[in-house]
Parts: sequence; C-alpha cells; structure tokens
Amino acid sequence: MDYLLKTEPASYSFSDLKRDGETVWDGVTNPAAVKHLREMQPKDRLVIYHTGEERSAVGTATVVAVDASDPKVPVVRIRVGKAVSPTTLADVKEERLFRDSPLVRQGRLSVVPLAEGQYEWLTSR
Repeated sequence: MDYLLKTEPASYSFSDLKRDGETVWDGVTNPAAVKHLREMQPKDRLVIYHTGEERSAVGTATVVAVDASDPKVPVVRIRVGKAVSPTTLADVKEERLFRDSPLVRQGRLSVVPLAEGQYEWLTSR
C-alpha cells in the first residue's frame, strides 16, 4: 500500500528526515489517520507532503517497522527515500486521479492512502 504523510515543514521537514535517515512518525491524533498508520506494513511506500504555505509533495520514504500494539498510538518507523519535484495541491486538484482522494476531500487528514497510480503520478513528475 502507498500513503501520503503530511507534515508542517517548520516542525519536521523532508530535509530533517534526510538528515536523520529514519524517524518515528508520531503526533497523529485524528482517528482516521491513526487507522491508516495501524494498517501500514514494512516496505509500504510513502510520499512526504509539506503543509502550510508550501502545500506540496516533496519526497518519498518507506515504512521500516510498525508497532500497532497500542491501537491509539501506533509507532511507525520510516526511512528516507528521495526528493521529488514539488507537486502542489493545486496540481493535485487538477489531476483526475485524485478526484475522490481524501487528499482533496478531507484536507485536514494527515495520513492519506494513495492508489498506486496516484503514488506514481506524485513521484514521477
């Protein structure tokens, strides 16, 4: 499965992930987003998306490990991938692939499942 993870770059940016190499993705409280974290599996592909003024997909990562033993606070460890050409939210909204995506329909959701075609579109531009 593929997912998009949103982060405020002032709090933790893709550059921070590149520096760290790996991190635990935490701070997620929305029940739907927590559900998506619990469903993650090692090797799932991720797109890192900067919120705030940037509002764009900026890089990739991979799920390394998931500990969902506490259903309210799953611990997901991710490993940095590569930077991608920024794809703005405006670009996403114009793309038919995202017409029914939670990325567009549930703007405040911080963990969004992606269809394979959506992942490919975001990472190959």
